[in-house]
Amino acid sequence: MKFADLHVHTSCSDGTYTPAQLVKEGLARGISALAIVDHDTTEALAQAIAEAQGTDLEIIPGIELTAQHENQEIHILGYFLDYRNQELLEKLKLMQLNRIERVYKIIENLEGLGIKLNPQTVFDISGKATVGRMHIARALVKDGFVGSTAEAFRKYIGDKSPAYVLGFRLSVPEAIKLIQAAGGVAVLAHPYMLRQDALIKEFAGYGLEGIEVYYPEHSQAMVNFYLDLAKKLNLLVTGGTDFHGSAKPEIKLGMIKIPLELVEKLRRVKK
Repeated sequence: MKFADLHVHTSCSDGTYTPAQLVKEGLARGISALAIVDHDTTEALAQAIAEAQGTDLEIIPGIELTAQHENQEIHILGYFLDYRNQELLEKLKLMQLNRIERVYKIIENLEGLGIKLNPQTVFDISGKATVGRMHIARALVKDGFVGSTAEAFRKYIGDKSPAYVLGFRLSVPEAIKLIQAAGGVAVLAHPYMLRQDALIKEFAGYGLEGIEVYYPEHSQAMVNFYLDLAKKLNLLVTGGTDFHGSAKPEIKLGMIKIPLELVEKLRRVKK
């Protein structure tokens, strides 16, 4: 059966595989389509697309935009977008600066909890990538403050954890419009993290076009609920692993298999 994984990250954001390594792994696992949706960056796309040329693997150009709704962090996935769109690239530059500021604020909060983490450790791990919480989590592991990135998120930097900082400047309607202006399809990532399913209807009113139903953290009951909700709200259905390589070792590329018919439905509504 041909299948896709519509939620993967590279070393250009907080994954550990380079774009070329990801293509190689995708081919080794018999995947037909991979959507690279790095956080607030499209840097990996040109290299991955070039690497996959002439193979049986399609790279779907995408992004995972970080937005803020009231006091909550929301991730909006964009699929089949023009990753060279100037408006998008200019906004992403600002968002990346915002992410650097956020690292310093989180480290300040960690210090208040008795954890002295050198910002340079985080930036050495992120390198030229768009820096984020996963890099902070890996730095906490490296310096021995926690045993795993999962523990780092649970104890310190996850949503509503003591060192967490929100501070994103893109609203959900703005994120949706930015994706659509670049010709992409806007989809809500990992809806279980909302904890308020009523928000999905609100976001649909802003132009949201799809919902990530199939996801490692979604139980079968959640999958059934979101499938039903997608039908009621006339939203597209997507899914993926949220693959990060060794940063999330329990998640294997393609472990959630998305039928290619769902990819084709996304492709058909592309702007």
